[in-house]
Amino acid sequence: MPVKLLIISDTHLPKRGHDLPAEVWDAVTQADVVFHAGDWVLESLLDKLERRAKQVVGVWGNNDGPGLRRRLPEVARVEIEGLRIAMIHETGQSQGREKRCDQAYPDTDLLIFGHSHIPWDTVTPNGLRLLNPGSPTDRRKEPDHTYLTAVAADGALHDVVLHRMPPKA
Repeated sequence: MPVKLLIISDTHLPKRGHDLPAEVWDAVTQADVVFHAGDWVLESLLDKLERRAKQVVGVWGNNDGPGLRRRLPEVARVEIEGLRIAMIHETGQSQGREKRCDQAYPDTDLLIFGHSHIPWDTVTPNGLRLLNPGSPTDRRKEPDHTYLTAVAADGALHDVVLHRMPPKA
């Protein structure tokens, strides 16, 4: 049975916004599983997501304090519809990322990561899919705020869509 995924990262609440954008909250209600790849900053966002989402998978990031680090792992691993997924906040610099991730996650089909606020979608030489959703609240040098949706089914990832939300004027 297909499972709808929402993938976000680097929300940095309340510094980069008071809440997630309404469009992202709508995506939360439509998703079967919500992934957050760290840098939540506010522990209350985790609480709110856990109340509203069917399932939340999260990791802590370098800007997350002791409360989030107690509640979340550094690396999360789940299997959904036969798709082996790992998630971590940071994978290091972009140069050499595919090779490093192939070595670090040999039994993984999909690696979700954050930290850079830059959307990323590549496949390593060993077939590992690497996804970074960017940030729905802190675009940094990117033109838009971003997040990802996808579908897990039959051991594969389908319908990966990068959603772009222009900054508010």
